[in-house]
Amino acid sequence: MSLFLKKSISELLADSSESEKSLKRTLSAGSLVALGIGAIIGAGLFVRTAAAAAQNAGPSVTIGFILAAFGCALAGLCYAELSSSIPISGSAYTYTYATMGEFMAWIIGWDLILEYAVGAATVGIAWSEYLNNFLVEIIGTGPIPYEWCHSPFQTSPDGVSGILNIPALFIVSILSLLLIRGTQESAFVNNIIVIVKVAIVVMIIILGWGYINPSYHTPYIPEATTYTDHQGITYNFGGIMGILGAAGTVFFAFIGFDAVSTAAQETKNPKTAMPIGILGSLAVCTVLYILFAHVLTGLAPLEFFRDPTKGGEASVVAAIKEGMPATYSWLSKSVTVAILAGFSSVILVMLLGQSRVFYTMSKDGLIPPVFSKLHPKFKTPYKGNLVILVLVGVFAAFVPGDVVGHMTSIGTLFAFMLVCAAVIILRKTNPELPREFKTPWVPFIPILGILACGAMIFGLGWENWLRLFVWLAIGFVIYFAYSRKHSVLGKKENKG
Repeated sequence: MSLFLKKSISELLADSSESEKSLKRTLSAGSLVALGIGAIIGAGLFVRTAAAAAQNAGPSVTIGFILAAFGCALAGLCYAELSSSIPISGSAYTYTYATMGEFMAWIIGWDLILEYAVGAATVGIAWSEYLNNFLVEIIGTGPIPYEWCHSPFQTSPDGVSGILNIPALFIVSILSLLLIRGTQESAFVNNIIVIVKVAIVVMIIILGWGYINPSYHTPYIPEATTYTDHQGITYNFGGIMGILGAAGTVFFAFIGFDAVSTAAQETKNPKTAMPIGILGSLAVCTVLYILFAHVLTGLAPLEFFRDPTKGGEASVVAAIKEGMPATYSWLSKSVTVAILAGFSSVILVMLLGQSRVFYTMSKDGLIPPVFSKLHPKFKTPYKGNLVILVLVGVFAAFVPGDVVGHMTSIGTLFAFMLVCAAVIILRKTNPELPREFKTPWVPFIPILGILACGAMIFGLGWENWLRLFVWLAIGFVIYFAYSRKHSVLGKKENKG
């Protein structure tokens, strides 16, 4: 059997036809935009903005956001064309199967686990950390004991060892069960969360704008130098390299807009709704990110964000207290609520994306059929959701959150590069395919997208390249041991 068997476009479109066994089509373009915003605004905005300012670019972190958004927009244009032309669950995996063949599709499907499952677990761990801040600052109770909200691989400054991260396991479990109940119900909850957190982000921008200290933005682009943090890690700071470093750091803040494409088979009128959902959510978040970063870096000096007691994960709350009058204490408390809500919606969309990628891979025979078994009433892949709950839950409960942040980014960037390449290939192999949305200036835009994402991968360093290669090697073993033998397309070819 050839490693590069391609799934025909006609087969893919036939798979999406409505039937009793199909996923329910319940999502509108507006729901997709909200879904995208729900996935994007979260840990990146509330955590990585301050980190990029402290380590890489100072106030010019806003330019880093623009560069990262540029790379994402190029990939987003390619996602929009493919998702409107091939409205099937599976995202980059499906597009690769149709253009580059089964083996490359397996690679990208395996790679997407880094973005969705590992990303969901990582954000779940961050949710746990902010829950403690919520309990102490807003509820007024004591924090959860260290050993019950940290991994066994972590030790507190007082020498207490973690045992199990119960809050992270809890939030992953609740949201997984919500997804089993139904995509429409999940989207409704997500819409409420999006309204809350976007409202608070807008309030920070509007209310904080009047308290920006211009001296904190001077010089806007610091002189090129290096910065070594309290852990002894050295970064390029200021100048062009600092801005590029900031772009690589805040790229994590944009991860999630592509998850919209995994819900194509559950979308009403996907050929027009998918481009609106992908590009609309990306545009809204980019504007909010730039304005938010400008206000945040104007509320406190650079040294403030470099102080580990202030510029850590609660840096936004601390900056509001530092740069705004005490009468705005309600705003800092609202931020904590927004962060918890934001993290929840990110986890929700990541779990949705992972289950839908696995659903499609299972239908193709590349992973066991349990992942494509639909609930008789809710029409959701409930068994797959339960398996993913166990996998992500174990990771969230037992692994430190800072281990795989860059792995999530490098896996996503790799997927973006293959999606850009898929547009070029599909234009050549299927020029007659109806395209509700067309990526402009092909092949220039896709090639530029490949180069932009490749440059960000280059900036992540050789350690992360090595981790990606090891992860892919594990995937190769699974493919040749199981997937190749059970491939539905492969069996058809052998019978033929």
